[in-house]
Amino acid sequence: MKVSSKRAEQLAWAAFALSLVFFAVTFSLGRWSGFFALSAAAWLILAGVLIWFVLAVQFHQRSLAEQEKLDMTQLAAEQDSSTIFEGKGRRADLFAVAQRRLNIFEKWFIPIFSTIIAVYQIALGFLLLRAALPGAETETRQPLVCAASAVVIAFLSFLFSRYATGMSTQPQWRPLRAGGSFLLGIALVFSALAAAIIIERYLKLPVFLQIVEFAICIMLVILGTETGLNLILDIYRPRLKGRYSRTAFDSRLLGVINEPGGIFRSLAAAIDYQFGFKVSQTWFYKLLQKAVVPLVLFAGLTLYLLSCIVIVSSDEEAIIERFGNPIRNGRVRLVGPGITFKWPAPIDVAKKYPTKKIRQINVGFVPETDPKTGRQPAQKARLWGKAHYKEEYDLLVATEQMTEKRDSNDVPVSLITAAVPVHYRVKDLHCFLYRHKDAEKLLESLCYRELTRFAGSAKVELEQGSGRSRSILGAGRAEAKEILTSRVQAAADRENLGVEIVFLGLQGLHPPQKVAPDYQKVVTAVQQKQSAILDAQTYRIKSLAALVGSARQADSLATLAAQYQRARKANPQEQHIDDIAARLDQAFEHASGEIFQTLRQSKTYAFEKATLAQATENRFAAQLKAYNAAPDIYKHHLKLAVLEDVLADIRKYILIAEGNQRQRFDIDLKEKLTPGLLELGGLAENSEE
Repeated sequence: MKVSSKRAEQLAWAAFALSLVFFAVTFSLGRWSGFFALSAAAWLILAGVLIWFVLAVQFHQRSLAEQEKLDMTQLAAEQDSSTIFEGKGRRADLFAVAQRRLNIFEKWFIPIFSTIIAVYQIALGFLLLRAALPGAETETRQPLVCAASAVVIAFLSFLFSRYATGMSTQPQWRPLRAGGSFLLGIALVFSALAAAIIIERYLKLPVFLQIVEFAICIMLVILGTETGLNLILDIYRPRLKGRYSRTAFDSRLLGVINEPGGIFRSLAAAIDYQFGFKVSQTWFYKLLQKAVVPLVLFAGLTLYLLSCIVIVSSDEEAIIERFGNPIRNGRVRLVGPGITFKWPAPIDVAKKYPTKKIRQINVGFVPETDPKTGRQPAQKARLWGKAHYKEEYDLLVATEQMTEKRDSNDVPVSLITAAVPVHYRVKDLHCFLYRHKDAEKLLESLCYRELTRFAGSAKVELEQGSGRSRSILGAGRAEAKEILTSRVQAAADRENLGVEIVFLGLQGLHPPQKVAPDYQKVVTAVQQKQSAILDAQTYRIKSLAALVGSARQADSLATLAAQYQRARKANPQEQHIDDIAARLDQAFEHASGEIFQTLRQSKTYAFEKATLAQATENRFAAQLKAYNAAPDIYKHHLKLAVLEDVLADIRKYILIAEGNQRQRFDIDLKEKLTPGLLELGGLAENSEE
């Protein structure tokens, strides 16, 4: 009897040693070159090292068991006595030590090693997946050396995989299928890794290398999960004596790639069982089985040739690169909306970008988004005392309002919160894509820089003004928007970004939320101040209009009066003082309002007094002439005139008596409501007439 497991054991130990060499080389290259994908692939190879170690130990135990069985068979053949063979079964069980170790190894140690391999693959897969997330960029070196090493490892792995898979077709060597399938997976991974490194080196497309990195991490997690599930399902699978029991780390997924013919055999058996007759023996099934590979190749070729067609949408433009170079024959091949043809990838690659679409950069804030839809919620009322966005950044601005009691080291600055949306569109796609690594990030940095510079020279006072003195929280916001837009556009043009600033909004400038109440008090005080100033100006204009007629005339009169006063103080004898006085009088004459009324009243009063004085003078002269002509008559006339004036409103009684006659008169001086007959003499006379 020939020991059949010795050859499989030698192959397992050779694959184990080769996998260790692959691990050491790949790990060293990954650390030296800086390619994270190589380091991740090294840990993937280490899982294969564990698998080949378990297979080597298993086949070693099988070799010992087979050698033991061979020795016992030869020993039994050399015995002549039949009495010795009576206890053959007991002796076989007693001397089959290697077989018992093999049974214990396959029953207990292989599941334990499967558990270790599953935990290793899952844990390391998640750790590598976390490390593969986008972060700080690392510098890479010697991509050609790394790609060549990956090709060598892929080639050797493929050879060993094919050899091990071919040996696994024999029933006694079937466990080699686990290692062969894993080596085939390593060969595919390193082939993709070499292609990704070449594409990243010559075509400047790192996305393929990133895809390979994530694929390695996900592959480890999937294989570890499959191993764990197989380990659990093996508990419930029936085990038949003498029949091969597939190990848990023998991946069924890699087996599909390693043995594609097994898929058709399994499919044919399922169809035969379902329909009850040999469907797999029909001509259509045989034709399909033969033509499936050409059909798949034709479909793949068709899909590949479809990359020759480029469809550009109505709001897009595309630049077609030739081997990674956008410039061909001294010009850029820029295509607009429509259908364009090119050479298939990777010869020609089309980079499309929505140049007609207005894009937005959020400067100074991070908006809130719905985690389900990714859209921003509807805007609510924006008040200074409430936060507007998820995150808002503060800016330093200049200020002139400082307290009276302040330290000499205090800096005249204030803080405001800025939320500035910037809308732009791409006007030069070549500059936008190729002048800079990340043009949108650079534009955002330029917006922050110009906003910071402008805020450092702007004012935050809430007083009204003109020009540069206007506050960016008030009337100066519109002017600040125009200035800031022009500055950002100029900075983008200097950097050759190829963008046009369509809109820059300053509606999100407000004081920080914590100090908003104090700003409200300042606003209230400023408004009250402005109200008082406007009231005073209104009262001034109203008073001057009522006094002079208009504020302009009042200012002119005040100016002339001040000139007159200065001229009199300087030299009272100069001639031009009279000119100023004449102009002042003329200005007063043309004035209206209370001054005009006062002047007219004063002139009327003066005319009246002068006229009365003249009349009094004339009357006195006439009285003097009358007195000189007849003094007695003049005096008697004056007495009668005085009595007439004095006794005009007094009741008078005239009594006439003759000589020495004595008569008695009774006079009733009481007021009577009804007049007597004597008092009606005037009425009687009027009636007689």
